[in-house]
Amino acid sequence: MVLISLAILATACVEHDGASGAPSSPATSGSVSASTSPAPTTPPAAPCAGEHPRKADGGTYTCTFDDEFTGTTIDTTKWQAGTTARSGLSSPNHDCYVALPGNMSVSFGSLHLTAKHADHAFTCKSPRGDFTTEFTGASLTTRDRFSQAYGRVEFRARFPQATTPGVHSALWMNPATNVYGAWPLSGEIDVAEWFSADAGYVYPTLHYGGARLGVTHKCEVPTPGDWHQYAVEWTKTSMRFLYDGVECWKTGWKPVAPVKPPAPFDQPFNIVMNQVFGGGWNAVDELTPTSVTMDVDWVRAWK
Repeated sequence: MVLISLAILATACVEHDGASGAPSSPATSGSVSASTSPAPTTPPAAPCAGEHPRKADGGTYTCTFDDEFTGTTIDTTKWQAGTTARSGLSSPNHDCYVALPGNMSVSFGSLHLTAKHADHAFTCKSPRGDFTTEFTGASLTTRDRFSQAYGRVEFRARFPQATTPGVHSALWMNPATNVYGAWPLSGEIDVAEWFSADAGYVYPTLHYGGARLGVTHKCEVPTPGDWHQYAVEWTKTSMRFLYDGVECWKTGWKPVAPVKPPAPFDQPFNIVMNQVFGGGWNAVDELTPTSVTMDVDWVRAWK
């Protein structure tokens, strides 16, 4: 995402599932003992729901990352939550990134990321200098948990039900390390960015320090407030963006010298999700909702 890339730190707790049982009493003569076999359990779901998408060369991908959001808390073995208090970063609208239950939660099989317009101004703590704002935003990343170079990354998500300006959602990827320098030189992969001022479209973008800081496209998605699947297939020579399994854009890249392809997209990237209020041509106005939520059904990666 162009303006709200984050260095994000963990803030949540890990949920642990377990089962316990007591052994049955020894059988006595003439009695029938209760079974000591463990109760049947539901077998674990196959990684990436057992899906193995086909590669362009005819082979199939293997699942490398999967979160179906089936629990009741964010799995911090997979995700870190971002806060302005730790990273010092914000959005163009000066949203304060927080990790409060009202801004990020898991329920009913989905992740919910929410940005809110408070009814009063408050001080947002930041190592770069505290500031006053009325807005909070939400962000999660796999930083220090999972990253990969090449392959396929896919989200099933629905963007907020908003058709007036001021809302910005993003499903994207950033470098695990800035091998080629600070943004945008080390690259950024926006799998799907959505702006409520242009609500019928979703934007895939590559940033890499060439071609005016990158290349972008505009793909029609008539009902972004409904569930859709947003994917990128990444090779050494191209990025192919697919929405609901249909290619909307395929592109290469030409970085600034002395960097040569496949750089900067030859290094592991993290998965990131953001919900904030907009800026610039998609700035907040009097019609912007005061609370907006992006729901994510699952996130999967293959290689």
